[in-house]
Amino acid sequence: MKTVMEKMRDTINEDGIRRAGEILKRGGLVAFPTETVYGLGANALDEKAAAKIYGAKGRPSDNPLIVHIADWEAIYKIAVDIPKEAKLLADAFWPGPLTMVLKKSDAVPLTTTGGLPTVAVRMPNHEIARALIRSGGGYVAAPSANTSGRPSPTKAEHVAEDMDGVIDMIIDGGDSHIGLESTIVDLTEGTPTILRPGYINQQMLEDVLGRVETDRALISEDENIRPKAPGMKYRHYAPKAELFIVEGEEQNVREKMNRLIEENKAAGRKAGVICTDESSSCYHGGIVKSIGSRADEITIAQHLYSILRDFDEMDVSVIYSESFDTPQMGQAIMNRLIKAAGHQIIKA
Repeated sequence: MKTVMEKMRDTINEDGIRRAGEILKRGGLVAFPTETVYGLGANALDEKAAAKIYGAKGRPSDNPLIVHIADWEAIYKIAVDIPKEAKLLADAFWPGPLTMVLKKSDAVPLTTTGGLPTVAVRMPNHEIARALIRSGGGYVAAPSANTSGRPSPTKAEHVAEDMDGVIDMIIDGGDSHIGLESTIVDLTEGTPTILRPGYINQQMLEDVLGRVETDRALISEDENIRPKAPGMKYRHYAPKAELFIVEGEEQNVREKMNRLIEENKAAGRKAGVICTDESSSCYHGGIVKSIGSRADEITIAQHLYSILRDFDEMDVSVIYSESFDTPQMGQAIMNRLIKAAGHQIIKA
């Protein structure tokens, strides 16, 4: 299969959007930009089309797909018994990086929902994404547009690395603004519960709804606790080299990581380092990459997946990363980093 690359970094190409919409209506696959990461889209109401996503990604079939819509009214076709909390959250955060889990209607095939009686719904805050959704029929199932397990794509080039020759089209809309997947909140069982942290954090949700819980598996260091969201039980975002997170007091972390770099060098291995602008000059030897500034946490989120992919192209045997406990997105950043490291944490 030849994958077409449609460039729309400066302006929306209406003809390109029309052709992408036709691909979706025919049951094909189109990768497209959102404000979070690039999505791999198919017609969410077409069972065979949704199944193609799992095949292209190598994705486990029990990992539900998020259905993307462009207008609030579209939700009534795919969800039933919609609680008042859904409209409150939509008014506050849609379009935006928030996914709501609701009870599904019969219009949504079980292939799309990973066999579950619920449907995950989001309205992206990206002009190209919403134009594509409308052109493609109004309901686009779209996980991240990468091979399952790899770091999610925040650039069209990342998508091409994994999907060139596998899918019909890639729409290049430039770099993702946020760089981490959407927050997922479950509204189907009693107290609203965060199943995946993201840009919209617990405090922001509580400001709208009152009490909001977080799935215990997200805040526990016990990797044996099973998360409520099926997709969160799988290893994600992982680079090829082994990744360790080093936690502790700032100076202790730097000293520990420098010792680890030297130990690897003595053994003939090259180490990679993930740090910040503030600390990059403190590390000696190995390949040091700054993820951004602690004073601007969105830069850390934006660069996380790109840096993990960059290290895949470098001759490193192991990667050591600082911990990033930032005010708004710290939980989301660390959730992705811990999964990428396979819960390998070194205490300094």
